[in-house]
Amino acid sequence: MSKLDVAGVQQPLTELATLKLEKLESFSSIASTNTYLMSQPPPAVGCYRVAIADHQTSGRGRHSRHWISAPGSGLCLSFSYTFASRPGQLEGLTLAIGVGVLGALQRLEIDGVSLKWPNDVVALDAKLGGILTELQSGKPGQVTVVTGIGLNVDIPQRIDFGGESDWAHRAVDLKSVARNPPGRELLAGTLVDQLFLTFKRFEASGLPGFMREWRENDWLLGRAITVDMPDRQITGIAAGVAEDGTLLVDTNNGQARVISGSIVMAGPKERGA
Repeated sequence: MSKLDVAGVQQPLTELATLKLEKLESFSSIASTNTYLMSQPPPAVGCYRVAIADHQTSGRGRHSRHWISAPGSGLCLSFSYTFASRPGQLEGLTLAIGVGVLGALQRLEIDGVSLKWPNDVVALDAKLGGILTELQSGKPGQVTVVTGIGLNVDIPQRIDFGGESDWAHRAVDLKSVARNPPGRELLAGTLVDQLFLTFKRFEASGLPGFMREWRENDWLLGRAITVDMPDRQITGIAAGVAEDGTLLVDTNNGQARVISGSIVMAGPKERGA
């Protein structure tokens, strides 16, 4: 294991992103970059902190599931940002962050990547990465968000993601997707810069400012899916995402709106979808 070079990570940052960066820390191994930033003082309003690790021993996905990351196989990055006040539709920030991740990969000339509601990054119909967003306690009125990004860079041929990826038959890495995969410092720095731009953009326009791009990259649209919800399970055809970020599913009993749930199965796209 080796930790990323901080100076190399900072190199792709724009002048404003460099100015607003309070602290960037790199670890060869850590329990969880999100847990670490959640334990640190929140950044000042409009500023951010970053923690990056080569390996996580207790990485977390949604619903406290374990995020499996073999040493040297991926990039684990967490980013904390403080809003002056609670933005509208804050619950949709994870979707906006997904658009930001795609933007970073496109800047690195990595195409063919999609988003799966609500927090997965997909390539070649397999899981390339995931996003975890949490709220951190801070000063009254202010809101600090810690978001974790996990991307597979060069994974072993056989890896078990357990219940975190029931919808996917396999995982995929950047080495398999990109013709010339970027170095991890360049990848991390580009992600950090794009995340900063995403948070500033969300502050200004909220979720609606991201929905066109999200819908253009909606991997689930038109697929037969099964969704586990807190009180029930539904099956139908994914019909896109509403303006407020909820998942729409066409079922035999009409269209359902999913505010919170997990995709436990996703089939091939229906013809014409």
